[in-house]
Amino acid sequence: MSDPDLARRAEKLDGSDELAAKRSEFELDDTVYLDGNSLGALPAAVPGRIEDVVRRQWGRLRIRSWDESGWWTAPERIGDRIAPLVGAAPGQIVVGDSTSVNVFKALVAAVRMAGPGRDEIVVDASTFPTDGYIAESAARLTGSTLRPVPPAEVPGALGARTAAVLLNHVDYRTGRLHDLPSLTAAVHAAGALAVWDLCHSAGALPVGLDEHGVDLAVGCTYKYLNGGPGAPAYLYVRRELQDRFDSPLPGWNSHADPFGMSPAYTPAPGALRGRVGTPDILSLLALEAALEVWDGVPVETVRAKSLALTDFFLECVTAYVPPGAVECVTPLAHAERGSQVALRCADAGNVMKRLIDRGVVGDFRHPDILRFGFTPLYVGFADVERAARVLGEVLGGAAG
Repeated sequence: MSDPDLARRAEKLDGSDELAAKRSEFELDDTVYLDGNSLGALPAAVPGRIEDVVRRQWGRLRIRSWDESGWWTAPERIGDRIAPLVGAAPGQIVVGDSTSVNVFKALVAAVRMAGPGRDEIVVDASTFPTDGYIAESAARLTGSTLRPVPPAEVPGALGARTAAVLLNHVDYRTGRLHDLPSLTAAVHAAGALAVWDLCHSAGALPVGLDEHGVDLAVGCTYKYLNGGPGAPAYLYVRRELQDRFDSPLPGWNSHADPFGMSPAYTPAPGALRGRVGTPDILSLLALEAALEVWDGVPVETVRAKSLALTDFFLECVTAYVPPGAVECVTPLAHAERGSQVALRCADAGNVMKRLIDRGVVGDFRHPDILRFGFTPLYVGFADVERAARVLGEVLGGAAG
């Protein structure tokens, strides 16, 4: 049953929302879409842009588009579009490859830059599985020891042998936001390099890569940045480290003279060292079009709405869901919360299927987590109220 007070509050909040107009820049339907932390919605500008890329740039200009359409410079140009969203100055981000490949580049390069005597990699023990797999491979490749540590325990685990620390800014299961400034400072105090995975924070909250002296960072672009399925990831290399960045995947695209076809590798200057092979132009230019929705949008405004949405969702869940039916595993403190809410629930997989059947799309994480992502550019407060109400109905009715 709907709570008229909550419904009225949702309407009022939507009426005063600074970002409400952004919703029209996405192709949306009547579904409440709370899975943007897995795959962002389609920005309305993308289909037309891709048609131009395919029919004119590829279809008519063909090979000329590498120069005339700016294909060759797309990885660094689009990197500069992402830079303000993660608190980075231009010239430090290159777009291309997958998050996994970029984690590998960043972690191996970090160990190489750490220098002799540092032969230990610390990795977030709660990390997304692929990051752990990559860290294990990087440790084998560099002759390092891999040490999984919960983020809160990282400062006490660091020592003279620590070369690099790989951490997630936001925990993908629980939505817990880790303290990037203090953890980065602790890593630096130990003489090691900090590598951050921003997949669940970029486009949802301020990151401050330059401000906090992060060494290397990676992230995907298909979640809060709405770049589309399989959209290319990005690699951030702090300017002061770029001359020392030694990629384990040197390719012709990162050569100082890529068309010289020299048998000897000479790395390009700056963040271009993060490039490897021929850029994925169709996906890159879809991403470039998608990033236009961020024009004129301060990340701080996005963060404020994200916190308001997640607060309101939790309030609605308390009102609508039977007591004891769910347990929130996302921290309540704003300083510790990303842009998602994770609820522990019996038979969570089946519950999520029933929610989706009723037009509320979140996702399920084994074994018992309902995960709801809040993308402030297109999710409104009425969406939040409806999602909690339907969840209450699925779980047996609203609280009286």
